[in-house]
Amino acid sequence: MPQAKVLSARIPPEQAGRRLDQALAALFPDITRSQLQQWIEEGRVSLADRLPRKRDKVSGGEMVEIRPPPPRETTSAAQPIPLAIVYEDDDVLVLDKPAGLVVHPGAGNPKDTLLNALLHHFPAAAQLPRAGIVHRLDKDTSGLLVVAKNERARQRLIRQLQKRTVEREYVAIVNGVLVAGGTVEAPIGRHRHERTRMAVTERGKTAITHYRVLKKYRAHTLVQLKLESGRTHQIRVHMAHLHFPLLGDPVYGGRLRVPKGATPQLTGALRGFRRQALHAAKLALVHPTTGERMQWTASVPKDMSGLMEILARDARAHGPP
Repeated sequence: MPQAKVLSARIPPEQAGRRLDQALAALFPDITRSQLQQWIEEGRVSLADRLPRKRDKVSGGEMVEIRPPPPRETTSAAQPIPLAIVYEDDDVLVLDKPAGLVVHPGAGNPKDTLLNALLHHFPAAAQLPRAGIVHRLDKDTSGLLVVAKNERARQRLIRQLQKRTVEREYVAIVNGVLVAGGTVEAPIGRHRHERTRMAVTERGKTAITHYRVLKKYRAHTLVQLKLESGRTHQIRVHMAHLHFPLLGDPVYGGRLRVPKGATPQLTGALRGFRRQALHAAKLALVHPTTGERMQWTASVPKDMSGLMEILARDARAHGPP
């Protein structure tokens, strides 16, 4: 197993009086503060030849040494699964994930995941935690996802996600006709009784979703959504909280809504759409090496665009909602 490089530096005089974790975060900007705090607690950081606590104050001029743990190699098998690559360079890989592809191996999905595909496409990803995957999309959500190709890029992308500077926009079809857009600011945490579900709860973490109406159908709405936070199932939970759940969502979607007088084609299309109608359409971030602001878009997949066309025809045939 490869060993991690020992990091050493001298605390600058201008850091005098600051907490150790704060001083280290300024000295090593490529490493997240939470990671530095964990290493301090694990005894991997020495300050002037002693083991400090993260809240200890620095005086300036001390030598600090960090011994990171060995890289956690990914042990999953590489599989030749096709990837829809939108952009790739030495630091990042941007993908258009299809609906139905699980991101990480787990219970019930030990293989045939995006991670397995990444290991085949880029074998060096095995030396990165989670093969460089820094955020995720649900299995049945399609769209854009960024992957880091080295540890420096991974740390910098994680920092951007923590600071909420990564811009993510989604397109979704929801049940019900929204009058106008708005913002949902409601904390999200594990459901009290069903641990596989998330819910709006006072015990949850801050979650903010902005939504805008793109098109109204007779019993559904096409919406654009922008995330300020990245909680598990955030869009699905927030829209259900508004009583406008995502069409086809098997967990939060509720009762299927078929407009009165719907044609057999529309009825069949609605009943046959068996995933949440959610697509990550836009991704924007600062490149972890060049510092350039970059942006990518991905078209709505055929299953969603086909349903949108049928809903639009139905709306035209029956007049405005």
